Amino acid sequence: MRSHYCGQLNASLSEQTVTLCGWVNRRRDLGGLIFIDLRDRSGLLQVVFDPDQKALFEQANKLRQEFCVKLTGKVSLRPESQINRKMASGEIELLATELTILSRSEALPIDFNQHVSEEARLRYRYLDLRRTEMSDNLQFRAKVTSSVRRFLDTQGFLDIETPMLTRATPEGARDYLVPSRTHQGQFFALPQSPQLFKQLLMMSGFDRYYQIVKCFRDEDLRADRQPEFTQIDIETSFMTAEQVMQVTENMTRQLFSELLSVELGEFPQMTWHEAMRRFGSDKPDLRNPLELVDVADLVKDVEFKVFAGPANDSKGRVAALKVPGKAADISRKIIDEYTKFVGIYGAKGLAWIKVNEDGLQSPILKFLPEPVVEQIIARTEAQVGDILFFAADSATVVAEALGALRLKVGEAFGFVSNEWKPLWVVDFPMFEEFEGGLAALHHPFTAPVGVTPEQLRENPTGTLSNAYDMVLNGVEVGGGSVRIHEREMQQAAFDILGIGEAEAQEKFGFLLEALKYGTPPHAGLAFGLDRLVMLMVGASSIRDVIAFPKTTTAACLLTDAPGVANPAALDELGINVKAKAKAE
Repeated sequence: MRSHYCGQLNASLSEQTVTLCGWVNRRRDLGGLIFIDLRDRSGLLQVVFDPDQKALFEQANKLRQEFCVKLTGKVSLRPESQINRKMASGEIELLATELTILSRSEALPIDFNQHVSEEARLRYRYLDLRRTEMSDNLQFRAKVTSSVRRFLDTQGFLDIETPMLTRATPEGARDYLVPSRTHQGQFFALPQSPQLFKQLLMMSGFDRYYQIVKCFRDEDLRADRQPEFTQIDIETSFMTAEQVMQVTENMTRQLFSELLSVELGEFPQMTWHEAMRRFGSDKPDLRNPLELVDVADLVKDVEFKVFAGPANDSKGRVAALKVPGKAADISRKIIDEYTKFVGIYGAKGLAWIKVNEDGLQSPILKFLPEPVVEQIIARTEAQVGDILFFAADSATVVAEALGALRLKVGEAFGFVSNEWKPLWVVDFPMFEEFEGGLAALHHPFTAPVGVTPEQLRENPTGTLSNAYDMVLNGVEVGGGSVRIHEREMQQAAFDILGIGEAEAQEKFGFLLEALKYGTPPHAGLAFGLDRLVMLMVGASSIRDVIAFPKTTTAACLLTDAPGVANPAALDELGINVKAKAKAE
């Protein structure tokens, strides 16, 4: 129906006749001339209707916002004084000769000239997606996936699909279950990732696999989480961790260069322990120069138990966060707000010291010997005008509390630079402790570094995993690892995680069986496509780069899903729905 998109027209097409299709973005009637801004996915174009063409002009007079139309006309250069520099097509306009109203529009239920709630945007998503911002986001996302495919294709990777209906496996979140009609009482699970299948593909000899794939996790949501999300999933055989990191780093650098004209350069590497020590996070935002400084060794012998207790605990930590030059700007009211803030992360309080022109100021100075305070000031390199914040608790609480405060203060006082800061975080612990046992920090199929199965069993918490995360501006955009490719090592990992032989056989029997038959060394990485695109377009939520996302309660306002199932369908599945308990 169309010969061009609005955004394709420019001065080089002057005097040519073209046909366009799109929506009336705006209509103006100025002294006998009717102007409309025609919109399609490529942008806007001004269209002019001449009153001398009476039938056409009368038809144009009926146009309203969001009418869907087809237009034919001649491309005309605008006079110099009328050029619109804000529009890509601002040097030209279309002198209409034919108009077909393809579809009329009622008054819109939402007005995008005013603030529109996210609830309304999601309920009328098809209208929200007409907005230039949203249209641009989704078009950019398509460019990202296209660039990724081209890169991986040239590197010899094969795009192979894996099943959507599979077996439930423990990967850190609840599964979405799908009942089976043909096997009543049994359930499929939607995959949290294609982890086991891509490992099986390596065992099958497809040594370079990729897939842009939907994954599903039934977990509590926030801005960068959705119940269904998209991964750029990559797996390789006969490649080391460094080689996988190099390939995916090259892919990311090409992506930014091609689509944003940004040169990321070589990605630095940092160990997990260094990241937690310096930044309190395993995904540090390196645009923020603020760092944590450990002072536990300086306060072990003080009488101030708030510091001395954690300082003498093998699992405790005492650390300081220096905020340079902001002592005068951070009032007691702000300190009280920060104290409440770190309480969210389990901190019982927030000690502080200001370095003023006339000396130090703090309620904790009376509890600390002067030499200890001098050592703290020296170690943190605090200068006049600086303020130090302290957290003393378990290492986990201190890292989370001061790590979060670091980000909050950095944003509030403009410490965060406007640049791209990529990073590889490596050498993660193999396991993390929780009440009642150990859990895999990544997943149960991650290979340990430099140990035998016996050594892993003897010292699980002291073993590092061969895992690596790609971090960009404080966001984990990709994570991967070398996988376990020996049955004995996989069984040892299961034993440490409390997955007994019977449970392992029930849940992973097919994997354990496959590991018997010449499994190659293999490694991979998965990118969160939604997060990556969110960063690249500067959005604050992945919902702004997904066509039809869910709310934070995992509901679809557009289709009103989830809904109540047909009783006949439930009967066919052999399912009885338990009545929801009434609130008392």
